Amino acid sequence: MNFPELVEKNRSYRGYDHSRKVTLEELTSLIDLARKSPATSNVQPLKYYLVHEEAEVAMVQANTAWAGRFRGKMTLPHPGKEPTAFVIVCLDREIAPELGIYAKDVGIVSQSITLGAAAMDLGGIIISSFKAQEIHDGLHLSERFWPVQVIAVGKPDETVVLVEAENGEIAYYRDEDDVHYVPKRPLSDLVLNEK
Repeated sequence: MNFPELVEKNRSYRGYDHSRKVTLEELTSLIDLARKSPATSNVQPLKYYLVHEEAEVAMVQANTAWAGRFRGKMTLPHPGKEPTAFVIVCLDREIAPELGIYAKDVGIVSQSITLGAAAMDLGGIIISSFKAQEIHDGLHLSERFWPVQVIAVGKPDETVVLVEAENGEIAYYRDEDDVHYVPKRPLSDLVLNEK
């Protein structure tokens, strides 16, 4: 698979095959990709808690919110379609007391993790809406480590289709077959150079 194909395969999945468990070894290989990613001033203040045990997965799932831009009344993931693992990206406050300029590092490592998952025929979603204190306490993290990002990982069990945004409408939606559509702004709207 070439890189453009990998980018297109790397969707935000909200439905997973619950029978396909993600292993600690698979999660660790994703963190190896994250650690090799660029980091601001090479400070590397991010650490990772790998959630793969059922009780911890359930606790993290209960403290996340999914599909904030969704048009319609639907709970996602559907019952029984939850991910089987999470990566909790944490700030090591002994290295960097505040996230500040390292916020972009969170995006960089998150993309590396989800691209790596896609290359392994897994998938994920980067979740920014989560209860940090509850996850921190539920995982018994020390005060040194603070959750700054949650990434769900699992075997995708849904269809996600990219479509051209029309009239600036970018809200994603689902059809009667539960296919998830993601409008993307046209390339011509993004490139600022005059033609």
